[in-house]
Amino acid sequence: MKLKHLYLALTVLGICYTWYYNIQYFQTAEDPTLTNFFKDAQSSFAGKSFGADLTVVVLTFFAFYIPDAIKLKIKFWWVLIPLTFLIAIAFTFPLYLYLRENHLEKLQKV
Repeated sequence: MKLKHLYLALTVLGICYTWYYNIQYFQTAEDPTLTNFFKDAQSSFAGKSFGADLTVVVLTFFAFYIPDAIKLKIKFWWVLIPLTFLIAIAFTFPLYLYLRENHLEKLQKV
């Protein structure tokens, strides 16, 4: 199995795994608004810990991938920024690694 296929599988897992729970939240919450979603996510120290962890992961991802994508001239790299917040970092990080690996593979063939 090529590494890019593992990244693609992780991309699918990232969207399915996170959105399974997002859908569960919005189907079962008493007041399922986006504001309440973030409020509920910050309602305990455990939730705040996950939030802090993800914030650092997102910032690290952006610090790595933006200059890397520009240097490698990966098309449409900027789309991953809003997708990170609209879908999940668990989706966009492996997606970027897939796009990167695919791009490098094409460069090697030239």
